Amino acid sequence: MATCDDVRRDLAALAALADPGRAEQVGRFLQMHPGGYGEGDRALGVPVPDQRRVAGRYWRDLSLAETTRLLTGEVHEERLTAIFILVRRFTKGDERERAAIFDTVLAHTDRIDNWDLVDSCAPYIVGPWLLDRDRAVLDRLAASELVWDRRIAIMATFAFIRAGDFDWTLRLAERLLRDPHDLIHKAVGWMLREVGNRDRAVAEEFLTRHQRDMPRVMLRYAIEKFEPQRRVAYLAGTA
Repeated sequence: MATCDDVRRDLAALAALADPGRAEQVGRFLQMHPGGYGEGDRALGVPVPDQRRVAGRYWRDLSLAETTRLLTGEVHEERLTAIFILVRRFTKGDERERAAIFDTVLAHTDRIDNWDLVDSCAPYIVGPWLLDRDRAVLDRLAASELVWDRRIAIMATFAFIRAGDFDWTLRLAERLLRDPHDLIHKAVGWMLREVGNRDRAVAEEFLTRHQRDMPRVMLRYAIEKFEPQRRVAYLAGTA
């Protein structure tokens, strides 16, 4: 059986072949600098397609315990590769394995600690697991002090949106309307835009009610696909 150390060696070998400046670029992009939301993290500079290839190599042979070890690592690419492995196993797994993966994700949200990690995980594991189950856990996540929990909550609803179910997206969007973090503003706006892509009337009913009190970033994300004149009206608060 493979171990997480095998994956780490592959990622380190890829990092040695990568552009020397890429790790610094990733660090800036994901705000790993002091005071940034990714402060304390470390990047190797391995491109995402290469990480996906590594995940494809190991997902069958890496146990859930070893994948969890990778998920708790100190290197960003290790955690993202672990998520790619978990998503692949969740997609292919039976009910028992899918439940174990869902539980693993919720037990380690403190290590799913940047927007790319959340967005690679919540819509493909958390949301799909909850499609036909009690979704109360999303209320708990949305109330968390941890920004990554709150982003997981709203991003998980992408799976519901794809299934034509918008209720929880709107419910959490209203709850997170005054969230202090711009990463939540962007995620909520993005999910409202996805609702609008499928049912414009549902999205506009929500936006019309909240256009004056929504954070500007959230509103701009939500109306990105609207006609220019309609966008102007929303930004002016007159839609």
